[in-house]
Amino acid sequence: MNRNMTIFEAYQEASSFLTQKEIGQDVKNVCLIMLQHVLSVDHSTLLLRWHDPFPAQQLAQWQQMVQRKAKGEPVQYIVGEQHFYGLPFHVTQDVLIPRPETELLVEHILQMSELQPSHKKWCAVDIGTGSGAIAVTLAYERPNWNVCASDLSSSALQIAQRNAKHHNVNHIAWAEGDLLQPWIEKKQHIDILISNPPYIPTEDVKQLQVEVVMHEPGSALDGGEDGLDFYRTLVKQLEQLPTYPNVIGFEVGIGQADDVAELLRSTGTYEVEIIKDYNEIERHVIGLSTSWVS
Repeated sequence: MNRNMTIFEAYQEASSFLTQKEIGQDVKNVCLIMLQHVLSVDHSTLLLRWHDPFPAQQLAQWQQMVQRKAKGEPVQYIVGEQHFYGLPFHVTQDVLIPRPETELLVEHILQMSELQPSHKKWCAVDIGTGSGAIAVTLAYERPNWNVCASDLSSSALQIAQRNAKHHNVNHIAWAEGDLLQPWIEKKQHIDILISNPPYIPTEDVKQLQVEVVMHEPGSALDGGEDGLDFYRTLVKQLEQLPTYPNVIGFEVGIGQADDVAELLRSTGTYEVEIIKDYNEIERHVIGLSTSWVS
């Protein structure tokens, strides 16, 4: 890169370079995101500064970011951030990058809570919290709720706690452990159970995009031979809780909704609804306890 380049010229050069690398993404948008990060400006300010000289003090960082992207690293890990439900979340390769479809699950749970206005102080538990996107968003949107979150990864929990602190959410109870086990041991009463567990069948993990396979944590992707291992365990663990949750919300993989719905129905406790995502894929399975519905 020529040290006398303008910001716009640096953008053009990086876009051309990454296009040749066939990174499989909207190269221009990726470059804009990285530029806004390295220059600490919003989109409008960036455009106003298009023809300014590229700051020499940010040159090495910019070149490093472009090289990382050329190797297939997700731009969210490069800039260390992904927005979810309107909030910025810090992300590293210790956690999955929050996806837009998961926002629909959170939105549905929040809307359903409005159906029970007499019950103000829900206890909501997020299993496999990762970056904390679900738990922090619920706590942010419903400050009167008791929100709990757990993960098997201590590194993921550190990131989730950092995100909670960043958004001044101080009322989340955290636990390290396998699925529902920490809350079973605490004899936790749960009103709302929500989880986006690993659901990719083991053989299919190898077929995912290179940037996912090479950079996102495999333990948060692999759901066993048919992708349903974690749902089976979670549903089996429900009977060890003091009471069944009133509401259960699961995110599922393609073609898994009916099987997961049947797992919930097999408890004899839930009426089940399946919700499609933005691409009309059956993505979320919602269980409502028959007592709660009535």
